[in-house]
Amino acid sequence: MLRRRGMDGPRQATPAVNRYQMREKLISIGDDYFIENERGQRVYKVDGKALRIRNTLILEDLQGHELASIQEKMLRIKDTMDIERGGQVVATVKKAMIAPMRDRYNVNVRGGPDLDVQGNIVDHEYRIDRGRQPVAEISKKWFRVRDTYGVEVAPGEDDGLVLTITAAIDQMSGR
Repeated sequence: MLRRRGMDGPRQATPAVNRYQMREKLISIGDDYFIENERGQRVYKVDGKALRIRNTLILEDLQGHELASIQEKMLRIKDTMDIERGGQVVATVKKAMIAPMRDRYNVNVRGGPDLDVQGNIVDHEYRIDRGRQPVAEISKKWFRVRDTYGVEVAPGEDDGLVLTITAAIDQMSGR
């Protein structure tokens, strides 16, 4: 579990985790929705691009500037989606071929260590780790709102990358 505010033992100035609220299974091509912070404020928009050959989702700031895009890779044995920034692939999300007890995804991060995603993807109860270091936790338990789940990002991590990985996994698991 990620460190939460006020739960670190002795009083220390520890960077706070960032929490976001996402809508379950509403990430579909042609649909747009907002990602909110834990206070319910809109912070990002996900634009599902319709009428494209490949599944495409765009993560935008509130001014409409594209921060990242998520595109399905065609003609692959495994489900695969690329995450791009500025026209460059920064990460590739792949569904593991064999996952005996839990759902698994691998995220190849260009220029950095890969990430491992494990847990119950369908029920939105999973973690993203870099080796043994937690990067993010995804869970429905933080919100009572139906069809909503939370994404808790560890301090110092790239929130935008974590949110696009989460959106890609949600898109891939809904097939």
